[in-house]
Amino acid sequence: MPNVKLLPAALVSQWEWQLSAACRDMDSSLFFHPDNERGAARANRAAEAQQICQSCPVLAQCRKHALSAQEQYGIWGGQTEDDRRALVAGRLNPSRR
Repeated sequence: MPNVKLLPAALVSQWEWQLSAACRDMDSSLFFHPDNERGAARANRAAEAQQICQSCPVLAQCRKHALSAQEQYGIWGGQTEDDRRALVAGRLNPSRR
């Protein structure tokens, strides 16, 4: 769970981008891995979620939110948890930014 102090204020204008998200009415289990999911199953699920993100009209806002709020879990803005950690640490390949 992100540090709630890092979340945007409870203002509609700071959250309304979510109304246009490509994932809005999808099953969240596609974007958040179940306990003990590993290897090919996890990679395949993440790739499917990231494919949805690539056509999302609010990809940039979603990614910005995930980085600002330090979201620890799930696919956000087309990035996995590992992608975000690597980006923050300065280790992410520029093509994945």
